[in-house]
Amino acid sequence: MSESPFVLPPAPRALEVTRDRLRLRPFEERDLDAMAAYRGDAEVCRYLPFEPQTPDDIRGRIGQLFGRTSLEGERAGLILVIERVSDGRVVGDLVLFHLDPQAGSAEIGWVVSPAVAGQGLATEAVRALIDTAFGVYGLRRLTARIDAENARSLALAERVGMRREAHHVENAWFKGRWSDELVYALLSREWTPRA
Repeated sequence: MSESPFVLPPAPRALEVTRDRLRLRPFEERDLDAMAAYRGDAEVCRYLPFEPQTPDDIRGRIGQLFGRTSLEGERAGLILVIERVSDGRVVGDLVLFHLDPQAGSAEIGWVVSPAVAGQGLATEAVRALIDTAFGVYGLRRLTARIDAENARSLALAERVGMRREAHHVENAWFKGRWSDELVYALLSREWTPRA
């Protein structure tokens, strides 16, 4: 087996991604209360791998990623808050994690407040995350694993141009039921960056 030709570029020292209506930036201690407002909602957490969270729960689960801009290292990943430009309010968060440096691939995920549902902010934010994953981090491939019953996230993955690659039938016992999981993916060569 030969060595992979993929080489991960150095992580940026600072990261801020701004679009017309939103800004993505690494999450910080000051974001905990805003994140708990939507991550504390049972309906928001219905398809997520955790129960409703308090600020302390969030700190305990992902606090090691405060301010992080690198994908490398043990329990590594990147959490970016979605901050609305008009008022500075944190309305969601995005994750880039499970880096496979040899394959140049990682997984993406999203959690968005129901208060901004139907406004297109989730689509804009995930597109900005994909631009960042490919353009800043130089990744070659992204995947998203989504519960088959999570219609909103499935629609979002398709809106941003991800392709459905797999349907795992009853592959996990999840929140009291056997859950089907759909895997979506996107290659950097399939992506057209947006300003």
